[in-house]
Amino acid sequence: MPDWFADPAAGLGGLFIASFLAATLLPGGSEAALAAFLLTHPAEVPAALFWATLGNTLGGLTSYGAGRLLPERSLQRLPHLAQVRRFGSPSLLLAWAPLVGDALCVAAGWLRLPWLPCTLFMAAGKLARYWVVAQGLALLAS
Repeated sequence: MPDWFADPAAGLGGLFIASFLAATLLPGGSEAALAAFLLTHPAEVPAALFWATLGNTLGGLTSYGAGRLLPERSLQRLPHLAQVRRFGSPSLLLAWAPLVGDALCVAAGWLRLPWLPCTLFMAAGKLARYWVVAQGLALLAS
């Protein structure tokens, strides 16, 4: 294990970066980074949940912003566009889901949904997912 991982502050920074990148169109699993961090620093659950959620939400907002920049005619056939149109910002509770999440964020931006409710729903879904991972690790450790 690298020395920098032993330092909780450096590990949280790495967790933030991994979580951010995993929420963009780049492939990656931030759950594995969270699990690795929590196995090394089990007392840091609140901080880990905060930084992973913040990074992943900001990554989702990057996809949201990219959607706002796309021309109107470019996304007529975007997957899940109808779902986001129908349910609005609450559909971003699923922004954490693999394959679906990125498309939901881009669609929300393209539809010009208000950023604050989108951010809150996105963060709530991502936090819930990370909380489940942390609780699962706690159960396995006990």
